[in-house]
Amino acid sequence: MTLSLESVANLLPSGSQSIALPSRMTVQVGFFPFIGLVALAGVLVGRHSPSLDVGTALKILLPSATVLYTIYYSWIYPFYVSPLRHIPTVPGFPLWGQFFTIITTEVGVAQREWHQKYGPIVRYFFPFGSERLSVADDDAIKQMTVRNPYNYPKPDRARAWMRPVLGDGVLLAEGHTHVVQRKALTPAFSITSIRSLMPIFWAKSLRLAQLWEQEIKESRSDSKCFEVLEWLNRTTLDIIGRAGLGTDIDSLDHPETPLRDAYRRCFDFNLQARIINGLAAFTTLVRFLPARANRDIQTARNIILSKASQIIQEKQTDADKKQESRQKDIIGLIVRDNMAASKEDTLTVETMRDQVMTFLGAGHDTTATSVAWTLLMLAKHPDVQTKSREEIRSHMPFLFDQEARYNKENIDKADVDLLPYLEDVCKESLRYIPSIPMTVRKTIADDTLAGYHIPAGTTIYLMANAINRLPMYWGDTADKFDPSRWRDLPPTYTTNAFMTFLQGPRGCVGRKFAEVEMKTILCSLLSKFHFEQDPSVQDPEELKMWRLVLRPRDGVSLKVSPLKV
Repeated sequence: MTLSLESVANLLPSGSQSIALPSRMTVQVGFFPFIGLVALAGVLVGRHSPSLDVGTALKILLPSATVLYTIYYSWIYPFYVSPLRHIPTVPGFPLWGQFFTIITTEVGVAQREWHQKYGPIVRYFFPFGSERLSVADDDAIKQMTVRNPYNYPKPDRARAWMRPVLGDGVLLAEGHTHVVQRKALTPAFSITSIRSLMPIFWAKSLRLAQLWEQEIKESRSDSKCFEVLEWLNRTTLDIIGRAGLGTDIDSLDHPETPLRDAYRRCFDFNLQARIINGLAAFTTLVRFLPARANRDIQTARNIILSKASQIIQEKQTDADKKQESRQKDIIGLIVRDNMAASKEDTLTVETMRDQVMTFLGAGHDTTATSVAWTLLMLAKHPDVQTKSREEIRSHMPFLFDQEARYNKENIDKADVDLLPYLEDVCKESLRYIPSIPMTVRKTIADDTLAGYHIPAGTTIYLMANAINRLPMYWGDTADKFDPSRWRDLPPTYTTNAFMTFLQGPRGCVGRKFAEVEMKTILCSLLSKFHFEQDPSVQDPEELKMWRLVLRPRDGVSLKVSPLKV
């Protein structure tokens, strides 16, 4: 496990604590404002006391107040005052809490263990008694995601951290803004709309296989090791470019295209980038440091922003000219529908531009990472790989014929939703290693979860990487990769046991798009190649890092061999 500083930054205390009042009102008393008040008191005492000067008063008050503040918020408040004190709590001293355990383990693994020991809702601490909740209770998750979702927005700090790359699109929007944006996006992600985009999915997926075949031939070997994640990122970027935005990014054939290079900069795992992005979660001032990581992010943002603005301008021009034939991509449909929407439901140009940024950022890396993890699982489980391939062969034999696999008529008839075992393989991979391993929320108003009173301002985590593997939902084989489980789910299973896409109105609007895209890519690759682990590299599962997505530090290198005819 490799430490990601971004995961530390998103979990660290926000610098303030709540003092419970009899009326259940709360006031925020931050450490630095508190010290400022103490300093002011010291000045006043020093000026008006005949026996103490200002300096002496400060020397007495500041250390004493700091010690008292630390004792109160590290011991007295958490165990005797906090309205959350009745929730099952992970043992430990609140002064430093479970900080070191969380930052030195894979994101979600510690919470997974705590839920098994202490129950479906647990409280734990970060430094100075800062409280956090991890929720895995089925009814509590329903309350947060379905019954009262807009009481649980993302904290401002988390949104600020993601905004430079993803924009203020549907992923980061909250409240009424999110309702309007989601309503505008939903028709474009319908099954009918996605089916109309299938030729694009196939074209890019087949092109990926074609390029790999060429590289293997040029190597004059029976096989070649590919870092598949980089290739898959280029494939999904090209798919979202054409299907989602109606533009050819063409990064498969031109890997150094500016937009692909921009996302490489955004998701770079070098040490300086990890430090800068970690510190940025505390203060935006760190973005002004003359560091290469900051320059890379700004350069990337400028490229992405420029491309997004260009796309929206082109779509508006097409819509004004009523060029219906060109409005088949998702953003084109949104722009067209937006022009006909009522005034209160229209999206601004800036909002539509941010949707493009969201589609580009969140719409390609998550799927690419999921496919990469799936290929790794298939390499580790050759029986599953063989069974998946034979199902594809029985339903789409044309894919195994060098000439027929590119025939438009064959491709138009192909339906990846008619492959039940491959569907189970994808769901199991998404369960086993969710590309988005967690989400954080902060309550706006008081609520009740699992019978516990939850005051406003409480930070709560829904850890997909914990919930997706809990035996309380999945049985004794929860920690095992087993696609067959989906044909015989245990009676304890609920829809909230699978949190990879979240649930309710805040769930992933592009879920079906991603699932179909994932299966199409796998059909193209499994019908052409056999996959094995690369013996020359460390197991990618041991090198997971979290930065927006849960991905291996060094990518996923696999030995790829053409199928024998």
